[in-house]
Amino acid sequence: MGEENRVKRPVVYVGMSADLIHPGHINILQRAGELGDIVIGLLTDEAIASYKRLPHMTYEQRRAVVENLKGVTAVVPQHTLDYAENLRAVRPDFVVHGDDWVTGVQQHTRRRVIEVLAEWGGELVEIPYTTGISSTQLNRSVKEIGTTPNIRLSRLRRLLDSKDIVRILEAHNGLTGLIIENAKVLIDNQTREFDGMWSSSLTDSLARGKPDIEAVDVSSRLQTLNELFEVTTKPLVFDGDTGGKPEHFGFTVRSLERLGVSAVIVEDKDGLKRNSLFGTDVAQTQAPVEDFCERIRIGKRAQITDDFMVIARIESLILDKGMDDAVGRAEAYVDAGADGIMIHSRRSEPSEIFEFCKHFNKLTRRVPLVVVPTSYSSVREAELADAGVNMVIYANHLMRAVYPQMTRVAESILQHGRAFEAEPMLASIKEALSIIPENAA
Repeated sequence: MGEENRVKRPVVYVGMSADLIHPGHINILQRAGELGDIVIGLLTDEAIASYKRLPHMTYEQRRAVVENLKGVTAVVPQHTLDYAENLRAVRPDFVVHGDDWVTGVQQHTRRRVIEVLAEWGGELVEIPYTTGISSTQLNRSVKEIGTTPNIRLSRLRRLLDSKDIVRILEAHNGLTGLIIENAKVLIDNQTREFDGMWSSSLTDSLARGKPDIEAVDVSSRLQTLNELFEVTTKPLVFDGDTGGKPEHFGFTVRSLERLGVSAVIVEDKDGLKRNSLFGTDVAQTQAPVEDFCERIRIGKRAQITDDFMVIARIESLILDKGMDDAVGRAEAYVDAGADGIMIHSRRSEPSEIFEFCKHFNKLTRRVPLVVVPTSYSSVREAELADAGVNMVIYANHLMRAVYPQMTRVAESILQHGRAFEAEPMLASIKEALSIIPENAA
């Protein structure tokens, strides 16, 4: 039969994430194939990350899988949860979806699909949910298996490409890593969680009872990373302080990259490291621009993968050097190869951070911008994202939370000669054990 005589089949649109293909997906595709030629609207990383965790596989990997599924004739990217733009472009006769979106985060999306299909008489076909299959359980199983260094390492760049703002929280041992791994809240039917971990030199030092002056060597801090990586899957950003001697910085980068760390942040100060929030109250010296640029270049030459990031931390505002100095250094550091810029401030409100953002956004070369709102804690993430910030790091909050509580418990036991009065401040033994899944096995 000639091509011109072939009966044209109806077009069937199926929106999918396709991260973990299971029998429920196959059931939907079988029904769609009975109705006509299948066009898959494959959600991009950005679309998925807008309402839940980043998918395990990249868009390109998921596309390669979906293109080879039986009955699929075309795959198009779907850039938002809203189907409208793609539906108007494809004008399908049918949209096929599981009936699990009648309630929950996607019920508004469902109403929009019905409204748009009505423009040309298209039909929504809903397939009963396949019982016994849980994407949540599948994702939990993947987490239990763990991850590999290269997958963890590459995840930060994917997050920065996919989300308005990446949310990072400090971890200083396996327990705090598990808290970050599992903490989540539901806001307007969307899951909100931390995207990754921050290994802070401050909290690593405090956990060992040492001052924050780079007294804990890199080898000891790498051991902490190993403990974190044994029980977590999320990416990690490493606080590299000043980077140490320039001759040693390349070896540090290699060690971090080999473990699966996603990025190192190094600050442009010289001499004995003192915590930045002391500002000019203690002696602190900022490195000459060219010296620090060379440190960046050393780090970039040392790395093996394209995924690892060397992020330059600017101390100009901390040291009262002024906005021009901060912006000038940002431009120089980006030109030297920095994969991101962290701007620091010790003011209690974010005005100078927002001013820096305005200047930074005008630079010819723009890389991800990182902030640490420790002193200006009242600012909201949405305000930072609107200003052009790409990553926010809550740099020491779990350590600062645990110290006063442990002190109160210790003092209560001393005061009363028993532990009974301290019980309201304590988790139950069952609750304490439950964060580690193997305890419940």
